[in-house]
Amino acid sequence: MSGTLGYVETQRVVLADQDDPLLLRGGGRLDHVEVAYETYGTLSPARDNAIFVCHALTGDAHAAGLHLGAKKRGWWDNLIGPGKPVDTDRFFVISPNLLGGCSGTTGPLSTDPATGTPYCLDFPMLHMTDLVAVHRRLAARLGVERLYAVVGGSLGGMQALQWVIDDPDALDRALLVAASSRLSAENIAFSSVGREAIMSDPDFCGGRYVEQGVFPWRGQKVARMMAHINYVSPQSLEAKFGHRRRSHGDDWTLQPDYEVEHYLQHQGQVFLDRFDALSYLYLTRLLDYFDPFADPGTAAALRRTRTRFQLTSFDSDWRFDSAQSAALTEQLRDLGVEVDWAELASPFGHDSFLLEPPGYHERIAKFLA
Repeated sequence: MSGTLGYVETQRVVLADQDDPLLLRGGGRLDHVEVAYETYGTLSPARDNAIFVCHALTGDAHAAGLHLGAKKRGWWDNLIGPGKPVDTDRFFVISPNLLGGCSGTTGPLSTDPATGTPYCLDFPMLHMTDLVAVHRRLAARLGVERLYAVVGGSLGGMQALQWVIDDPDALDRALLVAASSRLSAENIAFSSVGREAIMSDPDFCGGRYVEQGVFPWRGQKVARMMAHINYVSPQSLEAKFGHRRRSHGDDWTLQPDYEVEHYLQHQGQVFLDRFDALSYLYLTRLLDYFDPFADPGTAAALRRTRTRFQLTSFDSDWRFDSAQSAALTEQLRDLGVEVDWAELASPFGHDSFLLEPPGYHERIAKFLA
């Protein structure tokens, strides 16, 4: 019988310093890397029951349970917990905030040890392998040499794929949900407009807004409103809002009037309270550049892995549609990798990976059994 986790705490650990810096794929280096993370469950004596959770673009370390004094449970609480598909009675679950984020892990707003001021746009560009390098350091720090599984949705699934490429012997199972091995031109276009909105905001201040005591909230709000449209599906918006307005008759206005407009206004506004504009710029750009099968070393790495993959896509997801999962499945199978892919029916669009459409949780539980 499934249950829920109780109170959990976010922990922090320094995983790189001047004596052991993080050397980045693009040639840069970070002399101080601190990571925020949470764990659930207990590591077995054999250290063979660890599952690593990689979060999506705007996620954080708080994947499950409840923080003391908070009302909102972790973002994947419906999946992680006692008796749930990622069963904390059975597994030791590790969930960090990724590199470049803004929820406790080193990112653009962190202090540059060389200057004593925030990095801002002096923060180095990141590659997916840099995120995984930090994840691997965290797993090692926690005493885990080999993972039972890595689980991730959206950007989290891409981290799982990169992990297998970087260390083909490191994990038994890789679960990728609503993910892709290369963004479409449409996806890159959406991200480009979002970044332009942020960087064109008069309060962006060349990226050093924090030093001016301001925040590019107008641009970030617009970026989130636009992005949120491709997280949901046309049918879900129609079912929830239809053509309903708040005004009546011929009372026309240029201000938000339709219910769907007010919904997007709300999504944009609440996003300002939990995410930073610079992290949004860096992480969306990292997604644009992700193209692992263009790397000549990828094929050799995947040919020798014994990691089993499970890919899940959703029929209403138009951000990372099923065609992208089908392409990745074919790429993996051509290299001899064992892959189980299924498209599930869901009305919720890309956000399906955070919810419970029919068959989804059962599918994950079976693969982890």
